[in-house]
Amino acid sequence: MNTLADTQVTTQTGNLAQPKIQIRKSKERGHANHGWLDSYHSFSFANYYDPAHMGFSVLRVINEDIVAASQGFGMHSHRDMEIVTYMLGGAIQHKDSMGNGSVIRAGDVQRMTAGTGVRHSEFNASNEEPAHLLQIWLLPERNGIEPGYEEKHFDAASKANQWRLIASRNRRQGSLLIHQDVDLYATVLDAGKTLEYATRPGRSLYFQIARGSVQVNGTPLETGDAIAMDDVTNVEIVSQTDAEIVLFDLPSSSLYGDQE
Repeated sequence: MNTLADTQVTTQTGNLAQPKIQIRKSKERGHANHGWLDSYHSFSFANYYDPAHMGFSVLRVINEDIVAASQGFGMHSHRDMEIVTYMLGGAIQHKDSMGNGSVIRAGDVQRMTAGTGVRHSEFNASNEEPAHLLQIWLLPERNGIEPGYEEKHFDAASKANQWRLIASRNRRQGSLLIHQDVDLYATVLDAGKTLEYATRPGRSLYFQIARGSVQVNGTPLETGDAIAMDDVTNVEIVSQTDAEIVLFDLPSSSLYGDQE
């Protein structure tokens, strides 16, 4: 049974599906505090399991992680997943079995294709300040892809009160590559601004509120909240405060079963 708050169930009127809106409140996410890592899970992950929250379309993981100074994840393995790190604050030092090594900071976005298999580590690069990030996993379009890595800085000006494409299937507009039919956008809104998004038919949308207070088609959302949408033609966002939002434009969730 769907446990998301304020769910509007899809109905059929003729051939038109009515919008299906699902709210994921920040306080309802899974939570694990390991001392060195404070993590909130939008979907089932590790020891947090909720059959009502297994994913949305090809989106499998959104973890909001706060990593303590000098702490992090030692070398560990992944395969057959597109892994995106969206930095919100601080700095993370990355090393992997492909020979990559770098430090990513606020405004940076990192994409790692696990494919046939990759090992990597992530540690807070600061001895004093915590690191704050969104860790995102997406199903690839197929298994067995050659592992790959890239990162890019997207400055605040490019996201200011507009959508900035940060990852896509075809690297258009200078975005990172994702091996899946996904467009990943970000915006940084000033208080009182309005921003719209017009979707294509047969697409599903997922908005993650990274910080701030906004209204999405009239629904109030706060830091850490999210809203999933199916069969919506236009979305209007009104920022109540300064805000930062990550938007996933995804294949129809109906193609991937009732995961939410």
